[in-house]
Amino acid sequence: MPETFSSATNGPEDDAPFRSRLSFDLDVDICVVGAGLAGLTVALEAARLGASVAVLEGRHVGWNASGHQLGTVMPGYSLPVADLIERVGLEDARELWAMSKEGADYVRASATAMPGIALSEGALEVSNVDAGETLISRLQTLSEDFETEVEGWQIDRVRDQLGTARYFHGIYFPHAFQIDGRKYIHGLAVQAKRAGARVFEDTPVVSIDPSGIRKRIVTPSARLRASHIVLAGNVHLGAPLRRLSETLLPVWRYAAVTEPLGERLGEVISFKGSVADCDGIDHFRIVDGDRLMWASPETTWDARPSRFGPAIARRIATVFPRLGKVPISDVFGGAVGVTVHGMPQIGQLRKGLWVASGFGRHGLNTSAMAGQVIARSILWGEDRWKLFSPFELVWAGGTTGRVAGHLIGLWARGQSAAAGALARYREGARARERVREARLAEANRQAGTRPPRRPPPGAPRPVRPQPPRPAASSQESEKIRDGSM
Repeated sequence: MPETFSSATNGPEDDAPFRSRLSFDLDVDICVVGAGLAGLTVALEAARLGASVAVLEGRHVGWNASGHQLGTVMPGYSLPVADLIERVGLEDARELWAMSKEGADYVRASATAMPGIALSEGALEVSNVDAGETLISRLQTLSEDFETEVEGWQIDRVRDQLGTARYFHGIYFPHAFQIDGRKYIHGLAVQAKRAGARVFEDTPVVSIDPSGIRKRIVTPSARLRASHIVLAGNVHLGAPLRRLSETLLPVWRYAAVTEPLGERLGEVISFKGSVADCDGIDHFRIVDGDRLMWASPETTWDARPSRFGPAIARRIATVFPRLGKVPISDVFGGAVGVTVHGMPQIGQLRKGLWVASGFGRHGLNTSAMAGQVIARSILWGEDRWKLFSPFELVWAGGTTGRVAGHLIGLWARGQSAAAGALARYREGARARERVREARLAEANRQAGTRPPRRPPPGAPRPVRPQPPRPAASSQESEKIRDGSM
């Protein structure tokens, strides 16, 4: 998603695109299908290594999710780190994590060479429930096993930076950062062109023949031959490779940018990086100094972005009551491909046919890493892509999978809301109990009495003494001795 409202509608190349449709036959070393983050990174790196490269894009650069993302760059994958370790073991998980860090470093290095990228530092992951023990365990895993610099934030610090009682603990990633996503993808296209790659827009792929040494690609107005084909079209590969695109579940996420909110935004939110909750419901950050960019929950169905504006405004008011109902300036979104196992699809399907897709919610760092890995595998013979072999291509279920994904998303959001409400209720109950005890202690102090001492747990309860019975008269005593009573 764009850094500013203006860049949401007008990218650097929107008014006068320097790319054109492929209208003549062409022979190249590498043909990349898809001019998104992954495809352009493959093209840039392969061109830098001396290969001839052509990129075919059915629409225009950055038209989908690659040009419409929140711009947060940090290590990791959509698959939680604990599940990653369980799937491939600690050693391979550490190697995969290190590769994701390389991807983040690549984005930083590339972005700093681009004008107007608006880089900001830091990312904060917050919990919707009081999860202190879970926080400590995750901090130890990331810092000790995966050599990632992280900080644990207590509840008071989180709420001091974010003026809301909805969040509890947090994990701060000081080396994470944010960029203007739209400017970054157009910057990649410019860098790829300067390196010698040729990018063709409005050039959909009609068919692909991956057999033989020289593979054949047919477009509406030209034919292309290449030694290697890289499929980086995500969920939009379409008819030529429908079986591959059906291994991805299309997930849409829409975001809104508010009108300028002035000083009151800084009074409520003082954290300058991006914020995401651990359940994947909220994801937001400040842009342009006094605007709030906020992503909505995910859906598996396409819709008009404008429909989500009121819902996002209500969500902002719910999380930050002090902001109230904020005016929305623009709403936009795109579809990402999510795999069944949560890891990206990176590797060689058959000799000379490569895939780079399924990056899900961690698109910036993982797509950059995939571009490097595939370019070096083709031209240098590296085999690090084999680390992704355990995450095979799995059918995403078609329409049934989309319905199931939608229902699971609704259930997860409901469960998160219920857990958060319960956590806040318990926190409030504990606060009320502390206030009651403080008032009782103050009343005892003012009365000059000591507070009642509570017996330790498990101690026997004291027995109340029975009052003495009155003494019997002499006549009654004689009757008792005679047995008449």
